[in-house]
Amino acid sequence: MALQLNHLSFQFHKFPSFSLPPMASIRSPTVFMASTLRSGSKEVENLKKPFSPPREVHVQVTHSMPPQKIEIFKSMENWAEQNILVHLKPVEKSWQPQDFLPDPASDGFHEQVKELRERAKELPDDYFVVLVGDMITEEALPTYQTMLNTLDGVRDETGASLTSWAIWTRAWTAEENRHGDLLNKYLYLSGRVDMRQIEKTIQYLIGSGMDPRTENSPYLGFIYTSFQERATFISHGNTARHAKEHGDMKLAQICGTIASDEKRHETAYTKILTGLSGDGRKAQDYVCGLAPRFRKLEERAQGRAKEALTIPFSWIFDREVKL
Repeated sequence: MALQLNHLSFQFHKFPSFSLPPMASIRSPTVFMASTLRSGSKEVENLKKPFSPPREVHVQVTHSMPPQKIEIFKSMENWAEQNILVHLKPVEKSWQPQDFLPDPASDGFHEQVKELRERAKELPDDYFVVLVGDMITEEALPTYQTMLNTLDGVRDETGASLTSWAIWTRAWTAEENRHGDLLNKYLYLSGRVDMRQIEKTIQYLIGSGMDPRTENSPYLGFIYTSFQERATFISHGNTARHAKEHGDMKLAQICGTIASDEKRHETAYTKILTGLSGDGRKAQDYVCGLAPRFRKLEERAQGRAKEALTIPFSWIFDREVKL
């Protein structure tokens, strides 16, 4: 899952227009989490304060969709059942994280972990920064489900609603949940990253929330999710390719399997947009407005890179990178 639009987390490699560059060209990670960096007395001072999410810096527009538009979505229940729910896989036929990890119940568990760690040693630090960023994005799944349940006409009103839209949201969330679980366990077993710092980042990210400015409109919300799924498909596909280049075929399989899920989910979300093609003008305006927002964020990141200092990066053990 990708495309965090608040100022705590931003990953250019997750956008549809940005593919992961060759490993040699990656100079610095593109995730900014000042809260996970050691800062002496300031860090001690922060421990005394309760968690406080970042303040909003823009005017929030809510419930902009007129009632007649909401009725359109309610009238599409049967269409959603026949066209969207078919993109979900039965649980019993779905892969699970354990299918790709050392079996703790087997006699060869420790040897399997040793082999995993040996393969992980061949991967560069830059690769792990990207992989951790992908994992953190997937672990922010509660944020994405929360966002979907803000959308008028399609939200899960009870938490167990039997509408097609609500069933999709819950089942999509359940499928996506495996992605973060698998990458988290792999990174833990690899021994290459500081899991506690990563876990803090995840807690900060989920606690901070996200406002993609969809105005509670499913027209805008499903445009966002279509882009989000495309971005994660591209990113996981790239990490699969680079893992293969570095000789870790098991990790390549992990990332490729997750990418396949993201592609299937993208197909479902884009199909929703196709079904709404007659009412897509505002959604098109929303998409057109994304490019300058992304450009501004890129310009800020490039400006920070010019003034970058070499300091310890909290996700990777004993390494100095430019932030």
